[in-house]
Amino acid sequence: MKKLFMAVAALAALGAEAKVTMGTPFADGMVLQRGRNVPVWGWANPGAAVTVTFAGQKLKTSADKDGRWRVDLAPMDACKAGRTLVVSAWNSSNARWTNMWGVFATQPKDDIVELSDVLVGEVWYCCGQSNTELPLVGGSPRFRDRQGAMVAQMTRRPYVRFAYCSNYKMAAAPRQRAAYKVEWKKFTPESLAGGKSFSAMGVYYALELYAALEIPIGIVGSYWGGTRAEPWTPREGFAATKGCEPEAAYQPVVNGFKPEMAKSLSYASSATRQPMVLWNEMVAPWTPFAMRGFIWYQGCSNADQHERYATIMHALYNGWSKCFENPDLKLYFVQLAPWGRDTIPYIQQAQARFAAEEKNAAMAVINDIGNLADIHPNEKELVAKRLALHALKRDYGYTNIEDESPTLKEWKIEGDKFVMTFNHAKGFYVYNPDRSLANGFEIAGEDGKFVPAKIVNAVATKRDGRTTYNGSLEGAKIVVAAEGVAAPKKLRYLYSRPWFGSIYNEVNLPLGSFHIGD
Repeated sequence: MKKLFMAVAALAALGAEAKVTMGTPFADGMVLQRGRNVPVWGWANPGAAVTVTFAGQKLKTSADKDGRWRVDLAPMDACKAGRTLVVSAWNSSNARWTNMWGVFATQPKDDIVELSDVLVGEVWYCCGQSNTELPLVGGSPRFRDRQGAMVAQMTRRPYVRFAYCSNYKMAAAPRQRAAYKVEWKKFTPESLAGGKSFSAMGVYYALELYAALEIPIGIVGSYWGGTRAEPWTPREGFAATKGCEPEAAYQPVVNGFKPEMAKSLSYASSATRQPMVLWNEMVAPWTPFAMRGFIWYQGCSNADQHERYATIMHALYNGWSKCFENPDLKLYFVQLAPWGRDTIPYIQQAQARFAAEEKNAAMAVINDIGNLADIHPNEKELVAKRLALHALKRDYGYTNIEDESPTLKEWKIEGDKFVMTFNHAKGFYVYNPDRSLANGFEIAGEDGKFVPAKIVNAVATKRDGRTTYNGSLEGAKIVVAAEGVAAPKKLRYLYSRPWFGSIYNEVNLPLGSFHIGD
């Protein structure tokens, strides 16, 4: 009897050593990515046998010498049924004790983790600076969505979940485990309006996808106002991107944070602007979580780096794609809105250049909803709709829709006019408050001086001896001329204040800034 008691005690002790814990993303109510291998990971006693069971799959592995374990669930279909994900760990030496004494014991509760109400659907990560952070509901009239409180009180979508993971801290090296607790919450009036409100852009994006797909949607939020792109970029991104590999970007942070890490990249003295430090703290613990992609609204703090911004964005994308083990990871991002700095068209052009160069990226143009008095335009639903168009067409089978704003295709000079045709446009119309056709175009002649220009191919209506314009343009082209410029050489669009766009294609997507010449 004494031997039996000792055996049971030994079994319990060994089992307790194998206590299993889960990686950062894994919690009750979470959403797993459909259609891809889904890594599931965590920690246990080194050498412990780990079993993961979910949706009819049962996978086994062992914890390595550091106690980390991982399995990859096979691709699954979307499922609204909340199922239980079970992870159990047991020290392999238990089997020898059991055989020796012929004793069978119940596994201690500490060795089992059960995650309830786990859904399978589409998962996206929402990241960036303050325009990403701008909440659906908030206390500041100047930093919240204009209709968020109204939307929150009538939104109850149990199959749409969000996880908030901004703890506003930095780290010198990538964390394996987050210093914050992850909770997945359903879209309800209480969760959307109470406590720390989630990103308005993220909320609207998730709702748009759910409305179109009618499957579970998970949205993860990590953001911090005033931050540049480099702190969100992992080391792997800098290493993989030509022109963005300065050794200074790899220097460890010591004694708090260095005031300057690389003069060539013009890093500011703010600690939050140093390379990798936000990735290390807030995003790295999520890797290699399976997801479709990430949405991104950032750039104001990199406005002084517009010449390098496309390269920086390549580093960001390359790093996320590599660390999340997803070569097809999507990045849909937001063009900066007009907000009062003369560099705005140049950073917009850098953003457009990156979108054209990276096949898995696309940009939402929003130059029609800016606010020169506020760097934070409060119309985030339209932003999310334009982002969602990219996902619907490129990822979800809506092949017959137009998701892109017009981009310049061809141009020629006919006399004193520029005649331009565009991709992603079957037609154009102009809509601005004063109903004029002076809308952001400028033309320069031999002297190089730009002067305001007007569209001259507007549809004219004559009535009672008066000629009026309803905003429609003739044909799928834009023809522009400037008074006093008989031999035009250069043209630019939205390069002068107030930078607001008022020209749209047939599906209401605005034409972005561009230039011809220089």
